[in-house]
Amino acid sequence: MSDLERRSGSRPSRRKREQRAYNLVMVGSAAALVFVVTAVLAIVGVLGWSVAILAAIVAVLCAVLFRRTVR
Repeated sequence: MSDLERRSGSRPSRRKREQRAYNLVMVGSAAALVFVVTAVLAIVGVLGWSVAILAAIVAVLCAVLFRRTVR
């Protein structure tokens, strides 16, 4: 009991996990919206698929990280 400092491997506080989850939802939602809009524009022929694919990757990554955060 002489060493009362937090261990370096401890989990972040509930507030920090909550904030991280919120940020992941916001970024993931924006990326999903960008994917949908650019995919429609790519189908029409206005834009290429590169931006849509990158947005989809970001959205999936945010979803995976969100699941890990709230687990």
